[in-house]
Amino acid sequence: MFISSPDLAHEPGIRHAFFTRQGGVSTGIYASLNGGVGSADDPAAVTTNRARMAAHLEIEPSRLVSVYQVHSSDAEVVTGPWPGERPKADAMVTVAHDVALAISTADCGPILFADSEARVIGAAHSGWKGAFTGIVGATVTAMEKLGARRERILAVLGPTIGPKAYEVGPEFLERFKAENATYSRFFHPSERPAHAMFDLPAFIALRAQEAGIGRFVDLGLCTYSDEARFYSYRRTTHRNEPDYGRLISAIVLS
Repeated sequence: MFISSPDLAHEPGIRHAFFTRQGGVSTGIYASLNGGVGSADDPAAVTTNRARMAAHLEIEPSRLVSVYQVHSSDAEVVTGPWPGERPKADAMVTVAHDVALAISTADCGPILFADSEARVIGAAHSGWKGAFTGIVGATVTAMEKLGARRERILAVLGPTIGPKAYEVGPEFLERFKAENATYSRFFHPSERPAHAMFDLPAFIALRAQEAGIGRFVDLGLCTYSDEARFYSYRRTTHRNEPDYGRLISAIVLS
């Protein structure tokens, strides 16, 4: 049902989980632990799935908090469940107890952050665009404003599409090279002419290094290649399926 990071598990007073697609009630293409409130799945099934996640994290279902993700570099401070609609952002930070920061992904990188000494946590959704425009640094800056120190922060990257599954076109590669010529090292030849394979986890790791994070850990799990455990937007696209489930990664201060 979930994957635990040994590094985060050793941080005192913090619970977390990178939930897989297993252990829920959704059916069909959403089978089975779909946590995506933005999917076309049966809302009752999604509610049940998220309640199971909340129970594992030892919180009330209403305190499993998410944002409306838009591939931005914006981070929100969370004090409790949102009073109205979810804000549009791609990261959350908090010092509040028993509020789980829950990120939704299906190939993009879910990153969980913790400064256990300052009792500050964060969670970010980092696809290529978020990584490119600075979501990792924005999360760290938001945590600092709550008392964290970047050199103490541990950041863990959960299930993400791997470099052997992420093929991109020439315009994608050129966008990165135009920003910084050294970014070409994150691209490797594809079997298709003028295309390349992009190493998103390695690029996220670079952004974490640039942000001055004390420890960065990549769990090395590819969403595309492990269908039994993970949803994948790209796999769904290749199969011409109408929709896809969303994985939830969450962290909470106890």
